[in-house]
Amino acid sequence: MNYRLYQVDAFTRQPFCGNPAGVVSNAEGLTTAQMQAIAREMNCSETAFLLPSQGPDHEVFIRYFTPVTEVPVCGHATIAAHYVRARELGLPAHRCVPTLTGAGILPIEIEWEHDDYSIAMTQGTVEFGPLLQEEEQDALLHALHLSREMLLEQCPIQVVSTGHAKVLIGIRSKQVLNHLTPDMKTLQRLSSRIGCNGYFVFTLDSDVPGVLTWSRMFAPAIGIPEDPVTGNAHGPLGAYLVHHQLFSLQNGLFSFVGRQGEAMQRTGQVEVMVHGHEAKPERVQIGGQAVTVFQTEIMV
Repeated sequence: MNYRLYQVDAFTRQPFCGNPAGVVSNAEGLTTAQMQAIAREMNCSETAFLLPSQGPDHEVFIRYFTPVTEVPVCGHATIAAHYVRARELGLPAHRCVPTLTGAGILPIEIEWEHDDYSIAMTQGTVEFGPLLQEEEQDALLHALHLSREMLLEQCPIQVVSTGHAKVLIGIRSKQVLNHLTPDMKTLQRLSSRIGCNGYFVFTLDSDVPGVLTWSRMFAPAIGIPEDPVTGNAHGPLGAYLVHHQLFSLQNGLFSFVGRQGEAMQRTGQVEVMVHGHEAKPERVQIGGQAVTVFQTEIMV
């Protein structure tokens, strides 16, 4: 069987920037072991496998694999997968595609702008997990080589999820952010202890008009030492900023642009939209562009 294989850079229109994802657009017939092997061979942070729908309430089913394990959902790989699918099928603009993922059925919106597709995804249920205990915070700050004085006020270190949980760590300085050199083994051990694999370090120290946040994301426990641009972290960040009243909903909406990947020379940006009522975030969307870097066929 021949399978169509792509590498797509998400959250950018410029090749070799943003976050690369593998996409297999006709994955029906592949076993779980074969999907894992292809993801390991691609060696992107995630590879998405497009499968036929499993029922009448969605249009397509996507599974996601890092080089070492399957994960429930992935923001940039969702953008990449739907970009490939829209191009293959020549989908019209303003199309909503209900998509089954490990985080449930998520509506994905396909738009046509500036002579290409852009993709927006509604993420899963907003869930605020526990604040890290003092001993856990100490271990995390030691692994990141951060002192408490470097942390942002009003930003507790907390686990937040919109489908795939992340630990959110706010710091004061973009310069400090770009010079982080985490102890990956310590982060990996801490992941087992707290039950969360991703560490998203962000700052509001932005010198670019229209860009609110800069960030980096580390997930060594699932085979991703550093992820260039992370949709499944920007969504929780948007909900977190509203929940902790750093920013407020205006007419039920808070939106911003976050950039990530500068330290890896793969800068991309994520558009984040938080919908809710009063100070309660209830639904989060992320959006972005994509560009195909290469496509080929493999025989399995």
